[in-house]
Amino acid sequence: MDVCVIGGSRYFGRRLIEELRDTGAAVTVINRGSTPAPQGVTHLRADRDDEAALRAVLADRHFDVVVDQVCYSPLQAAIAARAFAGRARRYVLTSTVEVYAELGRPGGEALPEQAVDPSTWPVDLTLPWTDPRFQAAHYGEGKRQAEALLTREAPFDVVAVRTAHVLGGADFTGRLAHYIERIEHGLPVAVHAAPQPASFIHAPEIARFLAWAATADFTGPVNAASHGTLDARRLCEAIGHVVGAEPALVAGTGEPVSPFSFDRSYTVDTGRAARLGFHFSSVAEWLPLVLKEARG
Repeated sequence: MDVCVIGGSRYFGRRLIEELRDTGAAVTVINRGSTPAPQGVTHLRADRDDEAALRAVLADRHFDVVVDQVCYSPLQAAIAARAFAGRARRYVLTSTVEVYAELGRPGGEALPEQAVDPSTWPVDLTLPWTDPRFQAAHYGEGKRQAEALLTREAPFDVVAVRTAHVLGGADFTGRLAHYIERIEHGLPVAVHAAPQPASFIHAPEIARFLAWAATADFTGPVNAASHGTLDARRLCEAIGHVVGAEPALVAGTGEPVSPFSFDRSYTVDTGRAARLGFHFSSVAEWLPLVLKEARG
């Protein structure tokens, strides 16, 4: 199988590339070249926002599947739809649980894929998607519209993997480190008065899931999350057990609450993935190891 990965230079993207390579796929990585690709893969240098440059490096190349790790807007999705037309038969977009950001509610049930339908979601290419600040502030909407554009306009099969919050591995976000550092040093941790549960997934597991989705034959959105949920209080308790300190939790008033503290349910239903044949681990299986590794 010939697989192209767009991005994938850090965090679980690098694990994905290694996972695909180690299963025998011929892997090609496209990125701007700031980070070298793992051994045993082909490395093409191009800015995915530069359509001419992307088309140039794709000349005479064809892939069974493309896995897009760094598509954050419908503009980027439109470029990819055109550039890979006739060059790919399948496209896996790494999406996010953030597509459901406004839909959860306190005590709400886990959200299924049909809660956000990319076949009907509106797309607005006139919004300032090239402004990094706008893009960051509209992360979930950018992913929703990217899913929608690819689903309706791409001339190849499209899968959108809606990834839960990722923990473990070479996490560059600093979110888990925020908790560990504050609890370890006895500093207060600001959380909601009644933090709501969220879905999470282990970094190696999302890499495996994306590699599996690349070789499968289904289309459409699919949720990816480990079994079980965490809320900010339970996460703090687990960290406190590992570091040997009692978390000092305070209700966030007047300042931002800590990462992973939510005032509405952020859980997803993984029934579709199970019916398709992928079975996730549980958060309880990997969380203690992740916390120990993150503490260093």
